[in-house]
Amino acid sequence: MASQGESKWVYSFGAGATEGRADMKNLLGGKGANLAEMANLGLPVPPGFTITTELCTYFYANGRSYPPELTAQVNAAIARLEQAMDAKFGDPVNPLLVSVRSGARASMPGMMDTVLNLGLNDATAAGLAKRSGDGRFAYDSYRRFIQMYSNVVLDVEHHHFEDILDNHKRDKSYNLDTDLSAEDWQAVIEDYKKAVERELGKPFPQDVQEQLWGAIGAVFGSWMNARAITYRKLHDIPADWGTAVNVQCMVFGNMGNDCATGVAFTRNPSTGENAFYGEYLVNAQGEDVVAGIRTPQHLTVAGKIANKSDLPAMEEVMPEVFNQLNEVRLTLEKHYRDMQDIEFTVQQNKLFMLQTRNGKRTAPAALKIAVDLANEGVIDRNEAVRRIDPASLDQLLHPTLDPKADRKVIAKGLPASPGAASGKVVFTADEAEQMAGKGESVILCRIETSPEDIHGMHAARGILTSRGGMTSHAAVVARGMGRACVSGAGDLRIDYKTKQMSVRGVAVKEGDILTIDGSTGEVMLGEVPTIQPELSGDFATLMGWADGIRRMKIRANAETPLDARTARKFGAEGIGLSRTEHMFFDPERILAVREMILAEDEAGRRKALAKLEPFQKKDFVELFTIMAGLPVTIRLLDPPLHEFLPNTEEDMAEVAQATGTDPLRVRHRTIQLHEANPMLGHRGCRLGISYPEIYEMQARAIFAAAAEVAKTTGEAVIPEVMIPLIITRKEFDILKAVIDRAAEQVKAETGVTVEYLTGTMIEIPRAALKAGEIAESAEFFSYGTNDLTQTTLGLSRDDAGSFLPEYQRQGILEQDPFQSLDVTGVGELVEIATERGRKVRPDIKLGICGEHGGDPASISFCEKVGLTYVSCSPYRVPIARLAAAQAALNSDTVKRD
Repeated sequence: MASQGESKWVYSFGAGATEGRADMKNLLGGKGANLAEMANLGLPVPPGFTITTELCTYFYANGRSYPPELTAQVNAAIARLEQAMDAKFGDPVNPLLVSVRSGARASMPGMMDTVLNLGLNDATAAGLAKRSGDGRFAYDSYRRFIQMYSNVVLDVEHHHFEDILDNHKRDKSYNLDTDLSAEDWQAVIEDYKKAVERELGKPFPQDVQEQLWGAIGAVFGSWMNARAITYRKLHDIPADWGTAVNVQCMVFGNMGNDCATGVAFTRNPSTGENAFYGEYLVNAQGEDVVAGIRTPQHLTVAGKIANKSDLPAMEEVMPEVFNQLNEVRLTLEKHYRDMQDIEFTVQQNKLFMLQTRNGKRTAPAALKIAVDLANEGVIDRNEAVRRIDPASLDQLLHPTLDPKADRKVIAKGLPASPGAASGKVVFTADEAEQMAGKGESVILCRIETSPEDIHGMHAARGILTSRGGMTSHAAVVARGMGRACVSGAGDLRIDYKTKQMSVRGVAVKEGDILTIDGSTGEVMLGEVPTIQPELSGDFATLMGWADGIRRMKIRANAETPLDARTARKFGAEGIGLSRTEHMFFDPERILAVREMILAEDEAGRRKALAKLEPFQKKDFVELFTIMAGLPVTIRLLDPPLHEFLPNTEEDMAEVAQATGTDPLRVRHRTIQLHEANPMLGHRGCRLGISYPEIYEMQARAIFAAAAEVAKTTGEAVIPEVMIPLIITRKEFDILKAVIDRAAEQVKAETGVTVEYLTGTMIEIPRAALKAGEIAESAEFFSYGTNDLTQTTLGLSRDDAGSFLPEYQRQGILEQDPFQSLDVTGVGELVEIATERGRKVRPDIKLGICGEHGGDPASISFCEKVGLTYVSCSPYRVPIARLAAAQAALNSDTVKRD
């Protein structure tokens, strides 16, 4: 215990003296808090202690050193374990052995280091052999400890030990590690120790205190290793959270055939089905299950049958222990009210629980589990909506393999993470990252993945391994990332040196195309066609609950019929941005656009615009028809005119011929329109001021289309006409008059009065500051946060990518401001404009239509500010619907029935 005035760095758990709880996760890390909670629940947890995350912070703030009082607190905790286990740390007759594991606040599977069997040396290994009556078990444990400790703490690479073990097995004609006798392991140990001394120039440490502090230092050190840093970056885990260290009494799954170790999930993490799911190995230690060195066995008979396994299930081999484990499963899920990922060991038919945490799951499983738990009354619907990570829905919105398509299946593995992926075969994580960086789709093929491969796994479309089970590193990480994964495809022979793999006479080389199906485990040659997803069932149920909660509307950015239909399918409630210039680049229209730009006077421009108007009207008729009365915001022409002109001499000659113009005239006009900084140049409403006939044509096309659709469908269409790049009310008033005149013309021609709104895009800081004045005329604002971010921060999103990562690394900017809204800078301008606009026009419609409209963190800000809607790309509409519901729940603006 810490004395008065000292900081408390160590918290005990188990053996009747538990000091922690589940809600102390920030201090004790996830593993430590949950071990304490399981002990509090009376579950069989081997006793231990947790060194807090605050110590990790101290460690890095003080040159990787410890506070002076830590040694005494650790020694006191070890003494408590010695008393509980009736054994002594370092005692050659009756040794206490411990495991040392990391445990961060957020689950980071496989990212940091673990050491098992700590406390073994030449003397204690002999004592353990004598006391247990099983020399094979004792020396197997010692060789595991030497290999793990040397790798994790002393930085001696794995391959040194693997080569030694492979040579011993080859010399004795052994196939499995379990074939080795006690004498065999003693010989291996001697070679292991020689290898360590050869690599380090000093012997393997025999002092158990040196071992303990070496392991504790390695865990804290691993918080800053490359793979942990990469994982934190991918999952937005702050570096200053730190990790805890858990020191726990060892229990042994490798003492014989009445021992086992395993990993389980209280529900199926791939499908969400309410069925016990997991794997175990008889006479093994924990790392054997996830390392893929031996083929794991299934816990349940149902799992064994489903996976066509010949190996006996735990339910058959150890029925009493299995029933006890099943009771623990039910207890933990009921207590935590969520699916749990648990680790256990069976020592001489006695069950011990080593870990529980909320289990990582695929997006379909997350939906099913949340909906099922709500329907079972375990959680309410609001909590079910809170449970789903909006970004994970992306996994559900993309195509799967067409079941009718031809496929050449060359191998089959375990369906480790659902979804289908095609790509070029690569064999290293670095190659995956490099090729993906060039825009290639890749499938990362490994014998087994390790935490060092995480950057390549993230870059790949899919992951294929020849070893490893459903709970292997590849499977767990792929599920968390939403990558398709097939693991344990044992027929594959992967050769890293020749960069190829073979299966039953078929050779697959680097660069060849493969398709994998993470839902069936199939591996196919070539690319297999895909089909669109069905958005029904649990997805529809949960989205319905979300729609009942959220306050903001969700619209889509769309200008093509395909985008508009996709948006409707995903639940969009209108179009928040239709970029009319995208319609101008169609080959049928670009010539008329160029004629208009090359025209010498207004009459020439009007002549060319008259050719464009029918096309524009047709576009709007299609959009209004698809959106069936939902609001459609149409942005008038925005980009500078030079974007529509050719760049090469050859193209200029072609345009001159097509428009009946002199090539010199085309070149002269191109030079004339050139701008040093076109983003801040003659674009947006500035074009409308210079050439009002352009906006007049577009407005006429909008209103004529609205009139036609209203006549055809009998349903009113209320277009929202948006003028881009406004900086003054005067500009807006001039152009609104042009739009109003066009509306009157169409009314006179068609006899139909079209209701419409005229508003502006707020994308310049001055417009945000002058929003009160502009709102006297404008009926809606749409925040164009892409340009507002560029103009506020003085950053070009096309060029800033070269230095933004360094800004993030140094903590100058927390995130890329083009991906997640800069709420303290750009966000303040949005708040100012909202407040000033509403003061003048209380019912003003306010939306956001930049890329941020599909970003959950930015949507949360939009809810806080009180915007009317967000608009995003069609595929992000479901993400925005869910994020808006979660934002409403967090801000107490929940819509009630």
